Amino acid sequence: MSSVLFDVPGPQALRRQRRASAITIVVLVVLAALALFKLQTEGQLSGALWEPFVTPAYVQALLEAALTTLRVAVVAVVLSVLFGAVFAVGRLSDRAWLSWPSALVVEFFRAVPLLMMILAIYLVYGDGLGKFWSLVIGLVLYNGSVLAEVFRAGVNAVPRGQSEAAYALGLRKSQVMQLILLPQAVRIMLPAIISQSVVALKDTSLGYVIPYEELTSIGRQVSIEFGNILPVAIVLALMFIVANYSLSRLAVWLERRMGRSTQPASELDTGA
Repeated sequence: MSSVLFDVPGPQALRRQRRASAITIVVLVVLAALALFKLQTEGQLSGALWEPFVTPAYVQALLEAALTTLRVAVVAVVLSVLFGAVFAVGRLSDRAWLSWPSALVVEFFRAVPLLMMILAIYLVYGDGLGKFWSLVIGLVLYNGSVLAEVFRAGVNAVPRGQSEAAYALGLRKSQVMQLILLPQAVRIMLPAIISQSVVALKDTSLGYVIPYEELTSIGRQVSIEFGNILPVAIVLALMFIVANYSLSRLAVWLERRMGRSTQPASELDTGA
């Protein structure tokens, strides 16, 4: 018996796999124990280094920085989606005077390193924009350009027969895009959109170069004051992991909800 990609292992192969798994687990446990021992001997696990995370003033500063990070991420993601949708439609246009400039903008901002973009925006326009908008605009230009390609690919992934049938009914291209292509492409694009939102959330840490007092910047200040780089890194990593995991779960929930909403009524009634 075999599956599509590989043969189903027999009894001997299963025993070898179990032995290999057991050995791998033992090796990982030993490595973890050695790492903890090394950290203990270097004093990285002493209680004094973890003191800021039980001190109300520092905890409040970290929480406020986390809210600032989330605010930047939310604004950047919303504007990036709008930016991506506009320039994706521009790239899909039949008019060269619209498609070529849209392609140039998208390709340019995808190619420029985000750190350099944020710094350049702040140095040139920082006095008028401020640190918040300098960071947000840098995130929007980069992530919006990536999402423009995601949207374009999602629209192109819809079967051609859908648009041909709509044109046969006399719909204009703008109507076909709004009524036929985009609603179907949303489900295709949703995982990539959420994935790029996670990237935007993580990229807020680049605000330290301005410097903007987001989570990474405040964590860096704490580590400089207490000399506890490892504890700060662990705490910040856990906070980012929780936020990113929440976004991933949101994506799963939205995908399931959209899947149910697009099922035929007969299937919903019969539980198919």
